[in-house]
Amino acid sequence: MPLPELSVSGLPDSSLIESDFSDQSMVLEIETPLSAAQAPTWDFWKVFGSTFVTIFLAELGDKTQVATLLMSAQSQNPWVVFAGAASALVATSLVGVLVGRWLSTRLSLKTLERATGMLLLVISALLVWDVARM
Repeated sequence: MPLPELSVSGLPDSSLIESDFSDQSMVLEIETPLSAAQAPTWDFWKVFGSTFVTIFLAELGDKTQVATLLMSAQSQNPWVVFAGAASALVATSLVGVLVGRWLSTRLSLKTLERATGMLLLVISALLVWDVARM
């Protein structure tokens, strides 16, 4: 059975306390990652919220939503269409997360940001070119 973690404020992150009891030395290590315990909650909600808002706004009114609307109208089974569309969005998001994680281990954040910016500029230029030719 694992020992419970002790939390004591005012001590450094890892402290070593020694005491003598009946000619035996007892060593007790107390870890207090108080600031680390509070930070992940804030980081989680900050990342979750910004991701949700960004993806929600990006997907609102795009071709996927229009396709989902048409499929729902044709099939007369909106909950099945919702489940399929939601699963597809989760799967594509998983691919994005896994590829992003893999790239982050091989390239610096600055390089990734520049490459993404250049890719978006190229896509934008191609879209403008396509519209201009119409």
